[in-house]
Amino acid sequence: MKKLNEILVVFIFMLTAVLTAAVGLKAYDIYDTRRQLAREQEELELARMMVRNEEAHARVAQMRTEILELAEDKEELERFISRIQSSEQTVSGNGSVSSNGTVSGNGSVSSNSTVSGNGSVSSNSTVSGNDSVSSNGNVTGNGIVSSNEFITGNGTVSANGTVSGNVDIFGNEIPRIGRNVSGNDEINYYDGTMTDSSIFDEWRSIYKQEEMSLNERRQLRTSLEETLEVNQADRERIAENKTDFSGVRIACLGDSITAAANLEGEEGYQQYAYPARLKELLGAEEVYNLGIGGSSIGRYWADAYVDRYQEIPEDTDIIIVMGGTNDAFCASDKEFGNLEERKYRTFCGDLNELMKGIKEKYPDTEVFFATPLPNVLQDYLMKERDYLLPQQKYVDVIKTLAKEYDYDVIDLYNSNILDSHDANVVADYIPDGVHGNHEGYQIIAEHFASELVQHYEEETVETASVSGNNADGNL
Repeated sequence: MKKLNEILVVFIFMLTAVLTAAVGLKAYDIYDTRRQLAREQEELELARMMVRNEEAHARVAQMRTEILELAEDKEELERFISRIQSSEQTVSGNGSVSSNGTVSGNGSVSSNSTVSGNGSVSSNSTVSGNDSVSSNGNVTGNGIVSSNEFITGNGTVSANGTVSGNVDIFGNEIPRIGRNVSGNDEINYYDGTMTDSSIFDEWRSIYKQEEMSLNERRQLRTSLEETLEVNQADRERIAENKTDFSGVRIACLGDSITAAANLEGEEGYQQYAYPARLKELLGAEEVYNLGIGGSSIGRYWADAYVDRYQEIPEDTDIIIVMGGTNDAFCASDKEFGNLEERKYRTFCGDLNELMKGIKEKYPDTEVFFATPLPNVLQDYLMKERDYLLPQQKYVDVIKTLAKEYDYDVIDLYNSNILDSHDANVVADYIPDGVHGNHEGYQIIAEHFASELVQHYEEETVETASVSGNNADGNL
């Protein structure tokens, strides 16, 4: 009997082990099946996203052709750009319009008890009949700001067509008005003699140029005017350069703008690309052109920067990364991601990985990240594809992460140069709305050269100040 009990115990133990193993195998099988399904779902979503992005970039190519054709008639091009930027929405008759990032591009913002706490109230045809327009970052670029009881405590009230019939205009940080200032009971800052030029000069004295936003610059002058002025200053700085770049190697990581798209039909067209022009302007030993047309910073499109920065030669002294244009043409909010999570295959995550990778692989190299030029094709495409995001979001992330990794930023987006929302810029420099012609690429090269010269001049001055010796201007 005892022997039988022992056999029974062994049998029960073995049966339990078999059942446990079976349950474990079943659980693993379920887990593996779910994992496989999740992987297949992810691959399906990725395939769909790539098809969507391919369609978007194909549409961009069509738009480029449209812009090229429109550029032959500047007046028609101006009307076309105006239609893209315009909005017929009206914000009126509400108790309050407040705490929004921007209230702009509306036909009218009127008859509200309060318009306050907004980042910007700008580019509206009319801001009128409100009890109070106050505590906003900017009240700028509006056709008429009139018949309001109070306009107070705003960062900027400037470059508006008419500011009249208001009871009080006071306590604004930069209260500079545009064409007409009349019929107001009290204006405690304006003497009626200031010209557009003096407004610009005073703005520049208050704000460092690089700290002004694109919208603030647009209130002061057109992109063509800004481009010509900045380019003249760039040329003067290059002509006065005392820094020796003759032994310096520069790598330019970029997309079709770096690769000189628009000029491919010309023999030896790469000599007109901005990296080639940069080499000549600085007298550098070598400038590597690592631009690939259509490439994006993130992994949701083609030839992602984050997967090819390792191609930068080891002997590089300076790295310039210019991108974000193609990312904005295809990424939705999901692919954009966020700086809290920085996920793989998102703009925020892949850009973070790119910056971190460059820091680790090229620790002794000077690195500059350039924000993308503002282009009208982005707005055009956004009208057709509502999942797309404004360029400004990409610019903000580039600047934020560059600060985190201690990289210099060449902020093309906020510079107001070569902005294809200006029909004159398209006609003279950016014929398809996004890529340069010979002169356009030359301006980019001269701006980058000027930024590098300025950077090393400042670095030389700082070194000389610390050491107490005269600097010799060599890198």
